[in-house]
Amino acid sequence: MRAGSGVRVVRHSDRRRRARRRRVLWGGGEVLVTVGVVTLLLVVHQLWWTNREARRGAERKVEALEREWGSGGSGGGGGSVPPAEAPSPSPTAAAPASTASGSGRSGASRRPYVPGTLPRSSQAYAVLTIPRLDLRVPVAEGVSKADVLNKGYVGHYRGTQQPGQAGNFALAGHRNTHGEPFRYLPRLRRGDDIEVETRTATYTYDVDTVLPRTSATDSGVVRPVPRSLVRPSYGYAEPGYYITLTTCTPEFTSRYRMVVWGKLVSMRPR
Repeated sequence: MRAGSGVRVVRHSDRRRRARRRRVLWGGGEVLVTVGVVTLLLVVHQLWWTNREARRGAERKVEALEREWGSGGSGGGGGSVPPAEAPSPSPTAAAPASTASGSGRSGASRRPYVPGTLPRSSQAYAVLTIPRLDLRVPVAEGVSKADVLNKGYVGHYRGTQQPGQAGNFALAGHRNTHGEPFRYLPRLRRGDDIEVETRTATYTYDVDTVLPRTSATDSGVVRPVPRSLVRPSYGYAEPGYYITLTTCTPEFTSRYRMVVWGKLVSMRPR
């Protein structure tokens, strides 16, 4: 082709470079799409599937406990001081720093919980009901993630008191994923009812104080006389019959803990 004719000469090497560039861009786009789909599936699994499965499992466990209690004997009686559901454990309370302490015992007997004894690790033995939150979930011994919390249950801090005992009945639950029973804990207000049902009685606590945020290692909140070690203006100075609900805050993080305290106001035998 003559020079100066104004027609550009396209070399084969230019076409090859453009083809390679298109292949690289196409391949990169496929990788990004694949990563996006996988990420979306993981999010769906965490935010939807784990909630669905945990809630169904928790509902079945509540139904199983109610059948068990209905087929067995009931006991308990009134009095000016509510009866203890189990012997007082050691006064050293478990710190709320981790939601993975404790573990289940695969070979443990599956016998029903008997009032007057300590529940086995990971054993569901009570039902927590919070009318304002439309919540009704099992309470199991310990705060193991795999054996308790990830099943959608609420976990009882080992070393704290049992329902109806003088001291502090302290519980933990997920705020997000795996049933997220405590997701709406910030909606609780002073005077709201918190009910704990066992084989022998139903204990009603009234919400008294809300600690919006404290350290994940603030063990004072689960002591027999609960008081925050980080924010000492929150808590109590006198012995009493307390319940403590703890969960992670802000949502989708585990950096801090939110705490709700209540006081026992009544006990109703079954």
